[in-house]
Amino acid sequence: MTLAYEWLGPFMFLGALILLSLGYPVAFSLGGVAILFGILGVILGVFDPIFLTAMPQRIFGIMTNYTLLAIPYFIFLGSMLEKTGIAEKLLETMGIIFGKMRGGLALAVVVVGALLAATTGVVAATVVAMGLISLPVMLRYGYNKQLATGVIAASGTLGQIIPPSVVLVVLGDQLGVSVGDLFIGSLIPGLLMAGTFAAHVLIVAFLKPDVAPALPAEVREIGGKALGQRIIKVMIPPLLLIILVLGSIFFGIATPTEAGAVGSLGAMILAAFNRRLNWAALKQVCDATMRITSMVIFILLGSTAFSLVFRGLNGDRFMFDLLSNLPGGAIGFLVVSMLSIFILGFFIDFFEIAFIIVPILLPAAQTLGIDLIWFGVIIGANLQTSFLTPPFGFALFYLRGVAPPEVKTEDIYRGTIPFILLQLLILMLIIIFPQLVNFLPSASL
Repeated sequence: MTLAYEWLGPFMFLGALILLSLGYPVAFSLGGVAILFGILGVILGVFDPIFLTAMPQRIFGIMTNYTLLAIPYFIFLGSMLEKTGIAEKLLETMGIIFGKMRGGLALAVVVVGALLAATTGVVAATVVAMGLISLPVMLRYGYNKQLATGVIAASGTLGQIIPPSVVLVVLGDQLGVSVGDLFIGSLIPGLLMAGTFAAHVLIVAFLKPDVAPALPAEVREIGGKALGQRIIKVMIPPLLLIILVLGSIFFGIATPTEAGAVGSLGAMILAAFNRRLNWAALKQVCDATMRITSMVIFILLGSTAFSLVFRGLNGDRFMFDLLSNLPGGAIGFLVVSMLSIFILGFFIDFFEIAFIIVPILLPAAQTLGIDLIWFGVIIGANLQTSFLTPPFGFALFYLRGVAPPEVKTEDIYRGTIPFILLQLLILMLIIIFPQLVNFLPSASL
């Protein structure tokens, strides 16, 4: 390819962003840009149509990818807990336990957010569920709107980094590393993130008691026997499910796909145990699973066509030369890649970033000798931060859609700012101290 046409590859990204900004579906935007630039490349004589013959084989490779089967299983698991009311009961019980503390209800949201993240890994389901369940209650008992919305949105994004995360499943596939190792490596950063959110809530409640009051005694005092029954019936089963799913992965008993299948069965058993499993709920769960999984597969097909044409136009070589020769070597590469992912997270979902951007970053990361497990975890933490950042963070839109009318968009934006800063702090810590990621995977060897 001559220097006159080297712009074709990078301009594919601009074309995709333009179509996305016009509201076209992601999968069709990527596929459409691939077709347009493929035709343009053929006309200019810089794209060999022989590249397109590899498309069927790549699609077949996607369809036979065993790792990607974990995605519908974890989506099903999360939807089952949400649709059958198990998540709602869990949050109510946590609220009663922590209700006597100032900020106790917000602390319960953080804890339940972490537990739901450890059983679902789906941000949208967690944010919507907690927004519907906890936000009206927090506002009713005098919580500050900004703190209430901020803690709900932030806790909902914990599903990005706490395993079993759908994000980490996709990243493991795209980086060519073990999803189980990514799960193990992300455990400490995820718990550190949740612990930081909890500490922030307690500090704010201590310094400003009026923004996070304790629940009234008549609400939280249901009697020791009734509380014990609720804990045994509502809290213990989901905790056992978490231990079953994550423990089987961490100890090498099952792959993430197998653990996801067992977790889905476990969620159905929990729903039946709570007498909430019926055909209507099962239909809703299957419909949600089918919709989200279909979206992921279509995005993957569109991104496959996009990356194939991008490679045919030598865009991969252009990006490799650019990224591997940045000033500062590995540090310069990390700064540029993390900043790019953070900004792109404002506009496009993590699936698109994983399927389009990660394969471009991968060759340069390998050349620079970067540990890919650690790299995958910091990408997940970065994407979690972008989910919260105004004005386009996806978690903000999820919460806005279920928030009561008295909660303004401005309240949600302002409420997330402290949590964004906390997430950036944890991201910097795991970048500076890779041992936070590498300790558990190396100890499990």
